[in-house]
Amino acid sequence: MSKTIEEYSLMELMQKIEETVNRESDPIAGLTAIYQFDITGDEAKTCQLHFQNGKALVYEGEESPADCALIMSLASFQLFILGKLNGTLALMTGKLKIKGDMGKAIKIESILRQYNVKEHL
Repeated sequence: MSKTIEEYSLMELMQKIEETVNRESDPIAGLTAIYQFDITGDEAKTCQLHFQNGKALVYEGEESPADCALIMSLASFQLFILGKLNGTLALMTGKLKIKGDMGKAIKIESILRQYNVKEHL
């Protein structure tokens, strides 16, 4: 029996993203970026998603200085990767805070939509 998205921990979700992206690297070809996800609330945790040389790698904690940090609750992150939470709307309503490169923040939403991670959960 498969899990619902609410049953995945942050690291499990990040590992699914890593697996999904590494199966098909075309959407990230040429992208070099470090994204940090700072999850707030009871499930508070930090992890990073590194894109380099057509590969994605996930690290728990702050492995390297991030180009862009996205700060949100785990529930908001789950909706974000499912494509059910628009980044711009989340930013305007306070469900998402961004530190660093705004252009890269917009790009991660586009990348995740291309991969449709929800099909791989």
